[in-house]
Amino acid sequence: MTSIPTPPDGRRPIRRALVSVYDKTGLEDLVRGLHDAGVALVSTGGSARLIESLGIPVTEVADLTGFPECLQGRVKTLHPRVHAGILADTRKPEHLAQLEELDVEPFELVVVNLYPFRQTVASGATPDECIEQIDIGGPSMVRAAAKNHPSVAVVTDPAAYGSVLEAVTAGGFTLEDRKRLAAEAFVHTASYDVAVASWMGNAYADTSDGTGFPAWTGATFERAAVLRYGENPHQRAALYRHWRPGLASAEQLHGKEMSYNNYIDADAAVRAAHDHGDQPTVAIIKHANPCGIAVGDTIEEAYAAAHACDPVSAYGGIVAANRPVTAAMATALNETFSEVVVAPDYDEDALAILKEKKNRRLLLLPEADVAAADPIEMRPVSGGLLIQTRDRIDAVVEGADRAAGATGSAGSTNPSGSANPSGSTNPAGSANPAGAVGSDGAADSTNPARSVGSDGAADSTNPADSTNPARSTNSVGSAGGDDPSLWRLVAGAAADEATLADLDFAWRSVRAVKSNAILLAAGRASVGIGMGQVNRVDSCRLAVDRAGEERVRGSVAASDAFFPFADGLQILLDAGVRAVVAPGGSIRDDEVIAAAEAAGVTMYFAGTRHFAH
Repeated sequence: MTSIPTPPDGRRPIRRALVSVYDKTGLEDLVRGLHDAGVALVSTGGSARLIESLGIPVTEVADLTGFPECLQGRVKTLHPRVHAGILADTRKPEHLAQLEELDVEPFELVVVNLYPFRQTVASGATPDECIEQIDIGGPSMVRAAAKNHPSVAVVTDPAAYGSVLEAVTAGGFTLEDRKRLAAEAFVHTASYDVAVASWMGNAYADTSDGTGFPAWTGATFERAAVLRYGENPHQRAALYRHWRPGLASAEQLHGKEMSYNNYIDADAAVRAAHDHGDQPTVAIIKHANPCGIAVGDTIEEAYAAAHACDPVSAYGGIVAANRPVTAAMATALNETFSEVVVAPDYDEDALAILKEKKNRRLLLLPEADVAAADPIEMRPVSGGLLIQTRDRIDAVVEGADRAAGATGSAGSTNPSGSANPSGSTNPAGSANPAGAVGSDGAADSTNPARSVGSDGAADSTNPADSTNPARSTNSVGSAGGDDPSLWRLVAGAAADEATLADLDFAWRSVRAVKSNAILLAAGRASVGIGMGQVNRVDSCRLAVDRAGEERVRGSVAASDAFFPFADGLQILLDAGVRAVVAPGGSIRDDEVIAAAEAAGVTMYFAGTRHFAH
């Protein structure tokens, strides 16, 4: 066997191909085209059976190796007669001489795709079922062919089969083509390996340290789009897509291409619009902060109330709904300018109305894709990565008990109408998802009250309120959570049903506001929002100013973290707020409670915090 001459463009004629695929999309057309071009086919298992059923000659790997497939298909291609044919560098006479000595024929083309490991994991399969979908022979062949790209072309994507047939007709792939295919192949196996390693790292990792976080983590992303620019015109940007569904995979139905800032704001809007259970909800976002959030009996009512919160800021904002957009909502949307609308669906008439604005971007993001959001958040920092469980409206402080909070508390029902959010499981799989988290992120099992502290320590010495036995002997206590049934009444009379519904709405909504955050609400709609201030006093002033004197009077307030002093709360009280919910936990909680008592205002401590940075 003599070395194969290489033309100037590096083309290598394809005379023999190894085909072993799980995904048989496009396989029939591919093998017919290869056969018609005179390419000899070698294949395995189901791929070989399909080729045979087409009446196309094929050599089964078992016949090539003289060794049968065994162990329920676990061993098929792991044999020197296969891998020598893939790895032989046909530019080297010594390799060709050894192939001749061993009676091994080289391959010029390897077509392989892998077992559906990710899909199996996502389906909720058992660990044993997942393990069976860890491909061994496939990645080995792909890596071998990619390494030997000077002599072999490797294809892992059925979408590339058309280019394979074009290359066969043209006399083979060029060297540049084979390099590109090799790079794609290594990405394919690397992504696969990361998926397997991440799953096993979570499923089987040593958890003896009690953190709930694996010692190693990895993620892979594929470029989905190159954006016009980044946050500013001088910055370059692209969108990369993870295998989990979400905003990055939303279908764009209309409008200009999405920008970097559009994606940032749309992501914030989607999260804000899906924090209120099954109630129709709309959130309008600008610069990652809400201009308005509201729930309503219908989605158009929710939009009207959300827009009314701050119509000036809502101009040019991003609108997200958790229900299909109706014609009535679309008509209202067309009365002003919005950059993006995101919804799980659009009525036919609504879509026609919205498309009257040619530049407005319309995104379709199914409810199931929102629900499947990764329970883990990652944020890059210089030289590393921060990871945390996603902040959801379902936090429960360690030791929380509804019965403990029933007397003088918000009651045992959830006025938002959603299913019990505080009873959800921990998606991250940590041992204690509800455990208190201090300002450094470390769980504090000795004093769960510290979960609400950031700029002050939890107050464990606050004396009992002997005038109201319904109140906790500790301003925070050892229990609490996002569900109103877990809140503790610390000042004023217990809220009536309507007030409690507004407090619950405000608490669910303030999570979407950048800290320091204050949200005023009335009628299950925001009426004033103070966001992103470096002290809580200014956030209180901003919320009151945005609401205006008429709307603030009789509203309720939610604070994302404790009031370190009574001064911020006093601004709300002086403006006429009738009820407040906050985490509690300041060393001056007694002063804050006293201010609420003096004003005759109802105040609850939730015991949880919702900073957003």
